[in-house]
Amino acid sequence: MLQKLSIRNYALIDSVELNLDKGLNIITGETGAGKSIMLGALSLILGQRAETRYFFNQEKKCIIEGQFLLTDHNLQHLFEDNDIDFHEETILRREISTDGKSRAFINDTPVTLVVMKQVGEKLIDIHSQHATLEINDPGFQLSVVDTLADHQSLLSEYRQGYKQYKKYLQHLSALQTAADEAKSRQDYEQFLFNELEAADLKTDEQTLLETELQTLNNAESIKRSLVNAYNLLSEEEASALPILKEVIVQLQSIERFNADYATLNERLRSALIELKDIAAETMNLEESIVFNPVRIEEINGRLDVIYTLQQKHKVNSVAELIGIRQQLSDNLNTLLSGDEEIDRLNKEITVLKAALLEMAETLSADRSKSIISTENQVAAVLQQVGMPKARIKIEKTVLEELNKDGKDNIVLLFSANSGQPPAPVGKVASGGELSRLMLAIKSIMAKHTALPTLIFDEIDTGISGETALRVGDVIGDLEKNMQVICITHLPQIAAKGEAHYFVYKNEKGVRPTTGIRRLIPAERIQVIAEMLSGKDPGNPAIANAKELLGY
Repeated sequence: MLQKLSIRNYALIDSVELNLDKGLNIITGETGAGKSIMLGALSLILGQRAETRYFFNQEKKCIIEGQFLLTDHNLQHLFEDNDIDFHEETILRREISTDGKSRAFINDTPVTLVVMKQVGEKLIDIHSQHATLEINDPGFQLSVVDTLADHQSLLSEYRQGYKQYKKYLQHLSALQTAADEAKSRQDYEQFLFNELEAADLKTDEQTLLETELQTLNNAESIKRSLVNAYNLLSEEEASALPILKEVIVQLQSIERFNADYATLNERLRSALIELKDIAAETMNLEESIVFNPVRIEEINGRLDVIYTLQQKHKVNSVAELIGIRQQLSDNLNTLLSGDEEIDRLNKEITVLKAALLEMAETLSADRSKSIISTENQVAAVLQQVGMPKARIKIEKTVLEELNKDGKDNIVLLFSANSGQPPAPVGKVASGGELSRLMLAIKSIMAKHTALPTLIFDEIDTGISGETALRVGDVIGDLEKNMQVICITHLPQIAAKGEAHYFVYKNEKGVRPTTGIRRLIPAERIQVIAEMLSGKDPGNPAIANAKELLGY
């Protein structure tokens, strides 16, 4: 239940604190005094959007705070899922700064408006005079039947499964689109892969082939240079090796005179050995070079394959071609695995859909059973509120496709008088009839839910007299199951409350402000008498007010 509502700097309210009872709380006041401002402020801590233009003082932030007593510990999991501390006395707070930025808190933990709204919807249901339009909503009409069918757990399980089912379908659609696109490229990519695979490319072969080809194409000049180098080293009369040998002989003859001569000669002997090796290697290299037209043709053919592939794929190396070959291989494997994923997902969808169909069948059967009970209970309450001939008829049709609620379509038809065929509510019900019909439905739903607080904002529009008394009785009965807050202009309903709050406008000061106070018994008599006959009520109105209040 809502224990306390604190409002600061909102609309015509500078600062107000409202302490509420657990039973039926009545709020009255003159038109324009600000009764509905209270609901506007309350809606902010239930997750509604806010605008700074509604601030009382544009230079100060707006703070709305509600203190709730949570006796239903079934809400604890909702707090835990959102990492919020659960307390039996829970505080929802909303702060809106002058620049329009909003912050929301639950038990001093910052939360998003989405989370605040989720929690708020579990705490309070606000029904205003404009909410009668809700009765024309197919979703609301279905929720009426579902509430009385008392299968919320199954419905919640179904909706979770249906949500997953839709995700699976979206994922399957994406996979199939990707698979179709891949298949359209498959033949071409397979051709490219086969071409590269047949080429059997090796990482370094282009460099090796180009070097070998260069050698073969220049074989004659290379051989000539190598032969000349060999001759200059050892075959000519003035070649390097004989001259070096002579130098060694000359130095050897003087080694005994100075150790430096011996060292120098040793170095020349090492150089002689190295030059002999060079000469031998030069001859070997010359002999290994053979002009081979057949090999040249083979290399040119292989390089033509490589160059053609590089040009085709717009790359400059064999390594890049090998990378492309691997990517094509991966693409083709992905296509195969994509088909496997589609098959697997199709099987999961089939299994999940079968489970959803089974749950939808159970939901549909439950709804069918609850329809007659719903019709009878609403008719009974309508009789209580002065509509003895009124009745509703609920038509259920089974849809071909599943939706988030199962596979049923519910249409609520209404007839206010005997002999009048039931028709869609919005076409046949007057404003007063709509108010009473909605009250009947809400009162029945309230008995089947664990909602702590129900708020009626001038639901008594279009009714008066004896009917108002009966409506008051129905609203009064609700306090047995929950806290009820009722904003009303009818004295018959106002007299039913255990606590009565009066909203007033204070005209003193620079600008008018809205205030609210709880009435003591004597004040209640006066206020209800004024509601009966206007300002300065006479003795008959006072007596009538006392009678209504049971004083």
